Amino acid sequence: MSNKIIITADSTCDLNEELIARYNVKTIPLHITLGEKTYDDWVTIKPDDIYEHFYKTKELPKTAANSVGEYTDLFSKFVDDGYEVIHFSLGSSLSVTHRSSVLAAQEFDGKVVSIDTCNLSTGSGLLIIKAAELIEQGKSLNEIADEINALVPKSHASFVIDKLDFLQAGGRCSAVEAFGANLLGLKPCIEVSTEENGKMNAGKKYRGKFEKVCLDYLNDIVTKYGEVDTSRAFVTHSGCDEALVETVRKALEEKNIFDEIFVTRASCTISSHCGPTTLGVLFMTK
Repeated sequence: MSNKIIITADSTCDLNEELIARYNVKTIPLHITLGEKTYDDWVTIKPDDIYEHFYKTKELPKTAANSVGEYTDLFSKFVDDGYEVIHFSLGSSLSVTHRSSVLAAQEFDGKVVSIDTCNLSTGSGLLIIKAAELIEQGKSLNEIADEINALVPKSHASFVIDKLDFLQAGGRCSAVEAFGANLLGLKPCIEVSTEENGKMNAGKKYRGKFEKVCLDYLNDIVTKYGEVDTSRAFVTHSGCDEALVETVRKALEEKNIFDEIFVTRASCTISSHCGPTTLGVLFMTK
């Protein structure tokens, strides 16, 4: 990259190893407490560990944001090496991570900027890739921050969920709602509102087998928002069957909309709220 700006991000951005390496993104894991132990997301615990524990005990993990001190330590490593830093945080309505990162950034005399992605998962990841492209173009830190903040409302994240047991256990839907949905075979779409700093809202409810639901959702979502940024899209899932994920990826590819399509796995922080049967198609608009 042509100038000394580096990207840092919460582990919730859900970029895979290939993309993290390609765009030189440095991630900081959020914390996961399971039982009496605390782990680092994707470092010392994986989503499948959470699922195994839940189905044995019905106990969900607790997720914890990083402290101001942890962000200060992260930023210091790069500023001390002569870099400026642009950091991407989980949406501020979802976690206090953004507030902590902003407080830490204030210690570095304008050399660190924290972006509230107002999003989660690869909804944040899409913005990170845009920032990496701007770095390659030689833009300054403040120019990049201004352009990315303008793009925040154009990054669209949504997911469909097959089973609601994790949402119910986490208090995000009642037992009655979960029972009714399961009885009727309803699979809700959850949409992230960037206008509400990442608040999640219920969208359309689908019915039928999950593969059909995913394909119906795909057809709906790629026509919902207007003019699509055709650069790239993500198929991000929380542990769905590989054949299902490939079916969705291939169906998206056959639409000939996007130059690149990436498949990524959701982090522990995201997966602990929705469970293993969740899939989303995420992209940006112009």
